[in-house]
Amino acid sequence: MQYVIVPVTPFQQNCTVFWCPETMKGAAVDPGGDLPLILRAAESKGVTLEKILVTHGHIDHAGGVADLADDLSLPIEGPHPDDLFWIEGMPQQSKMFGFPPVRSFTPGRWLADGETVTVGTLTLEVRHCPGHTPGHVVFIHRPSKLAIVGDVLFQGSVGRTDFPRGNHGDLIASIKEKLLPYGDDIAFIPGHGPMSTFGEERLYNPFLTD
Repeated sequence: MQYVIVPVTPFQQNCTVFWCPETMKGAAVDPGGDLPLILRAAESKGVTLEKILVTHGHIDHAGGVADLADDLSLPIEGPHPDDLFWIEGMPQQSKMFGFPPVRSFTPGRWLADGETVTVGTLTLEVRHCPGHTPGHVVFIHRPSKLAIVGDVLFQGSVGRTDFPRGNHGDLIASIKEKLLPYGDDIAFIPGHGPMSTFGEERLYNPFLTD
């Protein structure tokens, strides 16, 4: 599995374009906006996007999903259905956060804990990790020891839980029970900021060590 990180929107959200080296088929994870940047990144690597994956329904992660899906006729997979209210409220989110108007969308496939998604010949595991939002999901590719975790976990921090239906206890349980058991050597791409590993966060993240 190969990837490139494309920071998008004024929130500098990490959109991940990853692909299967065998087929050069790829996916855009959390295309929150700035679609020309995302498309140029895919084109520069010779990648043909075949689907969109969404970790959760916040506008900086999902604001560009409807347009990208329409422009390239791409299927949308994720998040978990508990984030439906966030997706339906996309126009209200754009006003709330000062974004240009964006459209809601309907995923062709909602995701649940323990399911898998495929891109080219790659298979990624899906973990439902509520807390930041109730329907947040994480994508993990075990052979590459790589996870795409959205706003669940960051280098030295964790996701905010002061949004509607956020829950700090659920968030910490999601990290400790569903992510850290994958092993210390799993690197992860967070929704914002630099990459880290589960091992580094298990040892040094103040939210996980108390």
